[in-house]
Amino acid sequence: MHFLYFDPGLGAMVIQAIVAAVAGVLLFSKNLMYKIKVFLRVSKPEDDVFDDIDVKESDIESKSNSDKQ
Repeated sequence: MHFLYFDPGLGAMVIQAIVAAVAGVLLFSKNLMYKIKVFLRVSKPEDDVFDDIDVKESDIESKSNSDKQ
């Protein structure tokens, strides 16, 4: 008869692996479902956040001039 010894480190590692696997499956499935919905046109793709920011040419020029000095 063989007896196995599981120390606390192994138990923590097993629990961590289970939690990581569940989190990975949830995040992967969320991304996959989003791509399927966009493909089927059920939901709109989210716009880029930075498209809403208005930057004027004068702001860019004044920034580049202040960097040179």
